[in-house]
Amino acid sequence: MAYEHLTTIQMDALREVGNIGAGNAATALSQLLNKKVDMAVPSINVVPFDEIFSGIGGDEIVYGVLVRVLGDTPGNILFVFEKETAVNIIETLMGVKEDMVSEMGQSVIAEIGNIISASYMNAIAKFTNLTMIPSVPAVAYDMLGAILSTTFIESGQFDEYVLDIETQFLQDNSKISGHFYYIPMPGSLEIILNSLGVM
Repeated sequence: MAYEHLTTIQMDALREVGNIGAGNAATALSQLLNKKVDMAVPSINVVPFDEIFSGIGGDEIVYGVLVRVLGDTPGNILFVFEKETAVNIIETLMGVKEDMVSEMGQSVIAEIGNIISASYMNAIAKFTNLTMIPSVPAVAYDMLGAILSTTFIESGQFDEYVLDIETQFLQDNSKISGHFYYIPMPGSLEIILNSLGVM
């Protein structure tokens, strides 16, 4: 399937899933932070794997939360955000500003990534009636290119196209923003589109 030629209907269906996922995540983050969290409408693109490196900088140092997806549409989810965003999240939840992120801080980042990933997965599963089972999240702090390479390329064959959901949550005067990547195994994205009735 040529993902670069997705129709308007197909992109609208993916965007609707993204909106619901972001809404679910905003609600879950509000409960976790005990504060109101708003969301910006996410920007959704299906991009070639290689473009991720050039598009947002493969040499940029980032935090990445990896969740493996098992079930009907296997693949990997990677939620990526900058160090400054990670430090702000940790300070909000722990009340401590960490220059060097501690083990407890990494646990906080893993939990935020887990909440956001699960919110999107649940939205896709609800829309499509497909089974999607998340693994325990893992956290990496490295160059984006290195995280992508070691995480995805070494773990087997993947589609050359990636679902990229640019996510932004607004809380008081701060924002939690990042990229949510769903890197499907070959055929998984087609199964999702099929189940949405837009293939």
